[in-house]
Amino acid sequence: MTRSVLFHELVESVDELSTDDQEMLFDLIRKRRIEKRRAEIAENAAQTLASVCAGTAKSGSFEDLKADLLRED
Repeated sequence: MTRSVLFHELVESVDELSTDDQEMLFDLIRKRRIEKRRAEIAENAAQTLASVCAGTAKSGSFEDLKADLLRED
């Protein structure tokens, strides 16, 4: 089965749920997305902290960052 067919079936299944069950499902999905994003932010922070501790992190102004990014192209 293709992904679009599975997605369509999922949407149809959600449509069959009661309004209360749909709200609970949407709330659960929203909370899981928030937790996933928090985990991504925490991982990014840990990597940044490790770079700072290792002395490999770059620092500077916005203009410094912009110039650095343009140099890498």
